Amino acid sequence: MILGVSLATLALAGCQTAGPPEAASEGSVAAKPAIAVESKFATSADGTKIHYNASGKGPLVLAIHGFPDFSGSWDQLAPALNDGYRFVAIDTRGYNLSGQPAGVANYAMPKLVEDVQAVIKAEGYDKATVIGHDWGAAIAWNYAFAHPETLERLVILSVPHPANMGRQLQAAPQNSNYARNFQKEGSENNLTAEGLAGWVRDPAAKAKYVEAFKRSSFAGMMNYYRANYPSAPEPGAALPTFPKINTPVLVIHGMKDTALLSMGHNDTWDQVAKDTTILMVPDANHFVQHDAAGLVNGTIRSWLDLHPVK
Repeated sequence: MILGVSLATLALAGCQTAGPPEAASEGSVAAKPAIAVESKFATSADGTKIHYNASGKGPLVLAIHGFPDFSGSWDQLAPALNDGYRFVAIDTRGYNLSGQPAGVANYAMPKLVEDVQAVIKAEGYDKATVIGHDWGAAIAWNYAFAHPETLERLVILSVPHPANMGRQLQAAPQNSNYARNFQKEGSENNLTAEGLAGWVRDPAAKAKYVEAFKRSSFAGMMNYYRANYPSAPEPGAALPTFPKINTPVLVIHGMKDTALLSMGHNDTWDQVAKDTTILMVPDANHFVQHDAAGLVNGTIRSWLDLHPVK
């Protein structure tokens, strides 16, 4: 679910890099006026505090970051949605200002899904559009399965539908070697905040990432892999099945992503009962929302407007 972080060098050497989260690419929203952002907390079902940033008014749109990242990943998307939407970007448990419970079981997917539900309720909404990247995309897919009655639209960046993820692992199990390393006991001891922020090129943005990671739990980050990363199916084994998603789905993928290949999104439409839109971005890597900020943010905004909620 993300690029292979080198546990030896800590510097993500040779891994995919992305443009700075605050850089103004062509067509980027970065030049828009500053918006009012509220820093808020919700309490999940198990008592874990979930921090999130909120802005704008309108139908709720909730965004979930991946690894190694935090709520600031969506700072360029927030202005694009400020006029017409209530936009919320969460710090998932273990990261930045959110709670950091100990133990692998506290990072199991059902708990991650309920964190999302807690934020929706804290905002006073019954339904939301959910956006996710990397682990955030995995959470978003699973939220769609667990709470279909509360999901209005689904936007996925990078990570294939779980059915297709199993197929990809079966076809190329070597692509998950980095995840197997993360699952090993003590892998968090090889991580540093500076190393995890190695993919961010802009010095000012990198400083914010380093500070966020210093506030985070490295063990918690690794527990996502220990609790949730799927095993490669045995050759010829039947792949798991999932309920069809009954809301419109937008998938955006950077075609230079070498950890998660574009082929993983083939047949996504077979898993969705409503409209399915897939955007492949030729010159973007894993962090597609940064590599192609203007295109991604503009696409998300226009797609949401074309699929209005009742």
